[in-house]
Amino acid sequence: MTHAFVDIAWQGQRVPIEHAWVGRPRAERAAPLIVFLHEGLGSVSMWRDFPARLCEAVGARGLVYSRPGYGRSGTLVPEPAWTPAFMHEQAHAVLPALFGALDIDTTDDRPWLFGHSDGGSIALLYAARLPGRIAGAVVLAPHILVEDLSVASIGQARVAFETTDLRQRLAKHHADVDRAFRRWNDIWLDPAFRGWSIEDHLGAIRCPLLAVQGLDDEYGTLAQIRGIAARVPGTRLLELPDCRHSPHRDQPDAVIAAVRDLLSMPIAAAP
Repeated sequence: MTHAFVDIAWQGQRVPIEHAWVGRPRAERAAPLIVFLHEGLGSVSMWRDFPARLCEAVGARGLVYSRPGYGRSGTLVPEPAWTPAFMHEQAHAVLPALFGALDIDTTDDRPWLFGHSDGGSIALLYAARLPGRIAGAVVLAPHILVEDLSVASIGQARVAFETTDLRQRLAKHHADVDRAFRRWNDIWLDPAFRGWSIEDHLGAIRCPLLAVQGLDDEYGTLAQIRGIAARVPGTRLLELPDCRHSPHRDQPDAVIAAVRDLLSMPIAAAP
């Protein structure tokens, strides 16, 4: 992937966002556009070759980007403290600002969102807020509420960051690895976050939706994707054995096959 930067307008500042295009040429409008939203510690580079592989398999254009403060993207200066609404801010402000900066008209060129973990939650929030500006969504190991398992595993990640080579491994993917890790880790372990939920938002989703969960996911249970299906009629579920928190790494072929089937569905006109 060839990485580039574009400035978005966010909270009165210009913030540079790292991004890359993969798959079919961007101008090939007959091909669907898939936008990849990374997990809580992710970045453009941490997707590795999966976005290109998926886009090649389904004949899509792909946009991969690092959220502010991740990968090589900038962030607000000074950066305000994160709140439990940080994913809402990414879905409702940052992602639309990125589309605007890249001249993507989401009323005419409606994207598919492919989100992993926190990125999956952001995709759901975008789909609920802007139903006429999305073609569909694929969410891998999304969070719709906070589970004890999630908090315990995120606490273990903090210990690993401080005592193992996890910091060095993540530093290959983030310009400021300490900031990237601490912001994510601190808010998830903040007692104020325990009551976080997006369950009440899900009923507004109208687009085709595929929700994927590994049966061995260390950060969430099947309650997450089954909770989505209970609130969004027609949701397709994919529950994968021998799969942890990253289905696109542990079971890429199964994920690609399910996405190909989803994209073959006819897309309803925007409401």
